Amino acid sequence: MKRRDFMIKSGMASATAVIPSVSFGAMWQPFGNNDPINLGIIGTGDRGSGLIPLINQIKQLNIIACCDIIPFRLENGLGKTNNKAKGYKDYKALLDNSDIDAVLVATPFNTHSEIAIAALDANKHVFCEKTMAKGYGDTQKLVDRVAASKNIFQTGHQYHSSRLYTHVVALIKSGKIGKITAFDCQWNRNGNWRRQVPDPKLEKLINWRMYREFSGGLVAELCSHQIDFVNWVLEAVPDKVMGVGGIDYWKDGRETYDNIHLIYSYPKGVKAKFSCLTSNAKDDYKIKVMGDKGTIILDYTKAWFYPEGSYEKELGEVDGVAGATVKWDQGKGIPIEVDHADPSKQALIDFKDNIINNTRPASDAISGAKVSNAVQMGLDAMYNDKIIYKG
Repeated sequence: MKRRDFMIKSGMASATAVIPSVSFGAMWQPFGNNDPINLGIIGTGDRGSGLIPLINQIKQLNIIACCDIIPFRLENGLGKTNNKAKGYKDYKALLDNSDIDAVLVATPFNTHSEIAIAALDANKHVFCEKTMAKGYGDTQKLVDRVAASKNIFQTGHQYHSSRLYTHVVALIKSGKIGKITAFDCQWNRNGNWRRQVPDPKLEKLINWRMYREFSGGLVAELCSHQIDFVNWVLEAVPDKVMGVGGIDYWKDGRETYDNIHLIYSYPKGVKAKFSCLTSNAKDDYKIKVMGDKGTIILDYTKAWFYPEGSYEKELGEVDGVAGATVKWDQGKGIPIEVDHADPSKQALIDFKDNIINNTRPASDAISGAKVSNAVQMGLDAMYNDKIIYKG
């Protein structure tokens, strides 16, 4: 079964041609280094309201509006702004506020494309949470709209902003682990992933992640970050994907799987495995990148290098520093030490800087679309019990 011919051919190629590699040079640039950027938060659920304290720490980002259709969540978001922001029930009314320069879209997955396009139409800069869009069609619509816009669009794959992850990607591309042969990625949790529902009428609004109409489940909400990393390292998209999943532990009426196991095949024979459990949290989050000279393992904020074969535990040179003595963590490899901020905070800082400096985000509509389509390939493989090929 072939998925829609989308990404590398006409749509994405034309979008890439429209969007410069470094700068949106034609964009109107109204912000100086001290001018406030007035921000609206669309969606003040767990993620949207969770980012507000980080935004409050960033100079020049000034939250003046919040929007949510659930009253108690809107109230919670407004409270985190010290009630300095104006509340909205309708995101379209928020977008009509000409004082708002940029928006953060943190709504259910299936609404991302519609809201982000409306925000661009309203001449707002957009930070759109991951996964960028649901399905091939909505992804294409958003890519096309971003390509026609002069505004900044950033996808919320925050590890693309992590200075640790950026350093690790540079190490891998410089040959640190040799020829890459495989990736092994997991994100395990032990919990039902449900939010408390004060009124049964709000079940699907609050627990939208459980329902296929609104959600891509574990693939979109968790694996998408790691798929983004693999795409980034390999500078490629998967050729095909196979996988299985099921509702095997939490028998509670959910529609999205409570465990998933996917294998993506990339060019040059590289395979990438992705798994998520909700019944066992052992080792939590991990990315393992394996090459013929070594392995790098990453968690949320740390990374380690494991030499392969003839490499010794003490090397004469570490990351280009001659004469350095390798320090091995107990039970772990050689730590890769880089000063870096919280990835989500760094992504928001980068968004601010991209607006001020008129530069293209590292995690933009192109990289976001590649992940969106890889996510859909994985869902199609599991739900249809078929190998899904790139178009």
